[in-house]
Amino acid sequence: MTQDCQRHGTTSPFAAFDTATGAVIGRCCKQHRAVEFRKFLAVIDKAMPPGVEVHLVLDNYSKHNTDLIYKWLLKHPRYHFHFTPASAS
Repeated sequence: MTQDCQRHGTTSPFAAFDTATGAVIGRCCKQHRAVEFRKFLAVIDKAMPPGVEVHLVLDNYSKHNTDLIYKWLLKHPRYHFHFTPASAS
């Protein structure tokens, strides 16, 4: 892929599944960066009742392991990240 490659019509989906209710929380973004992932975490946070522990199973994508995300996690201790093994996604 070259630096001038354009993503014509592609999207980056984010999805969360609430096992208690069966609800799916989803968003599609033009890009898949830590900024978009952080915004999706805010969407999940609004959808979840206060006081409920939230466990997220994530792949080892580098955007899930940035300072922006770690700072958000420090402010939201009810969230727990569980990463799949490398190359398992």
